[in-house]
Amino acid sequence: MTVWEALAVWAAGVAAGAINAVVGSGSLITFPTLVAVGVDPVVANVSNNIGLVPGSFAGAYGYRAELRGQRDRLVRLGMGSALGALIGGILLLYLDPDVFQVVVPVLIGLACVLVLVQPKLNAWLSARREHAHPHGGAALWLGVFGAGVYGGYFGAAQGVLLIGLIGAFLDDGLQRVNAAKNVLSLIVNATAAALFLVIAEVDWWAVLAVALGATLGGFLGAKIGRRIPAPVLRGVIVCVGIVAIIKLVYG
Repeated sequence: MTVWEALAVWAAGVAAGAINAVVGSGSLITFPTLVAVGVDPVVANVSNNIGLVPGSFAGAYGYRAELRGQRDRLVRLGMGSALGALIGGILLLYLDPDVFQVVVPVLIGLACVLVLVQPKLNAWLSARREHAHPHGGAALWLGVFGAGVYGGYFGAAQGVLLIGLIGAFLDDGLQRVNAAKNVLSLIVNATAAALFLVIAEVDWWAVLAVALGATLGGFLGAKIGRRIPAPVLRGVIVCVGIVAIIKLVYG
């Protein structure tokens, strides 16, 4: 990797870290950039995942005020994220890369719909007294587990999936939902990264460039994202999801 290529990857990392903190989908920037500079796609996916971990931590730390009172639910949901990430990471290394090609855009589209209808869905669930569980119950845990599998496998737009799931099942503000999403994304990325460090080939120069950029971007994204009004943030999430679908379908 040349100096100019490393700078391009670093810049992509900054953008990805900021986008991940606000909504998620930063891998749609860093992964294609790594492939463009000549990194093997599977190695790029692995290295990108490891490199984004510091940025995920920065984004989660930037939302620490919104995380107050969420420890119990995040411990429960975090176990689902970690288990799913392990399975997803194994799938990445041993399955045909085209397996999720059809499923992934559908999942992201469903998440966008959930984000849009979240306020009305929350009100409907509350009125029917099916929304009382403070941690979302088994349905949310299974959804988060599934998002963890996807995140360990590829991860682009996992933030959109998580926001759609958490927002639909928990009666909480969108910024607090986004804070929870950042923690669960961190757990997924860190778990998959630990697996990849043991059994996968890693391009350490790519990891370093992505990590340095994503850390800066994570802090910047958290500062910006926490100031965005909920309706605007909801629109940003849906737009990112639509772009992710187009990117994944049409390449």
